[in-house]
Amino acid sequence: MTTRLNPYLSFRGNAREAMTKYHAIFGGELDLAPFSMFDMPVDDAEKDWVMHGFLRTAAGPTLMGADVPSSVDLPPNGVVAITGDEPHVVRGWWDALAENGTIELPLKQAPWGDYYGELTDEFGVRWMVDFGEPSSNNT
Repeated sequence: MTTRLNPYLSFRGNAREAMTKYHAIFGGELDLAPFSMFDMPVDDAEKDWVMHGFLRTAAGPTLMGADVPSSVDLPPNGVVAITGDEPHVVRGWWDALAENGTIELPLKQAPWGDYYGELTDEFGVRWMVDFGEPSSNNT
């Protein structure tokens, strides 16, 4: 099973610097994708900010992080990302977390091909959910 819970750090314009430092500390592989890569609707000054940062550490754990556009509030309780390639499992978790919560971004197919959505559960915790088909290579 490759479904995972990952810490997802939120930054305001310095995600590239932070994730690069974490890469230097923990080693591994770092992937950074700016908002411009997917033509996301952000302020022109924020197009080069990190939309998604993914660090596969040398020790194995994963650390994710991104810049939150200035048009969006920083999540007060942080974010937990759920990623995987078992749609029925991840969609079931989405449905359970959404119960008594608030859907911030409906779960639907994203520009990068996976299904993606965001919600805040009844306890105020923000969740980002991303899944593809079993044969896809998810981060």
